[in-house]
Amino acid sequence: MKSAYELAMERLQKQSPDRKLTAQQKAEIAEIDQTAKAKVAEQELFLRDKITAAAEEGKYEEAAQLEKQLAHEIRRINEDAEAKKEKVRSA
Repeated sequence: MKSAYELAMERLQKQSPDRKLTAQQKAEIAEIDQTAKAKVAEQELFLRDKITAAAEEGKYEEAAQLEKQLAHEIRRINEDAEAKKEKVRSA
C-alpha cells in the first residue's frame, strides 16, 4: 500500500517528468548564479555606502528611498537570473 505522499509524487511525475541537465547546462546555470551574486554584491556595496551617508546626515527619507531602490535592484537581478536559468533548463 502506497502512502498519500508516494501517490502524489507519482502524479506529479506524470504531469511534468524530471529533466536531466547536461554538464554544460549545469555549468551555465552555475555561471548565471555566480554573475547574479556578483551583481547583487556590487549593488549592495554601492548603495549601502549611500544609505549610511544619508542616514548620518539625517536624510532619513533619502535613506529609505535608497533602501527601496536596493531591494528593487536585488529583486530585478534575481528575476533576470531565474529567467536565464529557466531558458537554459528548457534548451
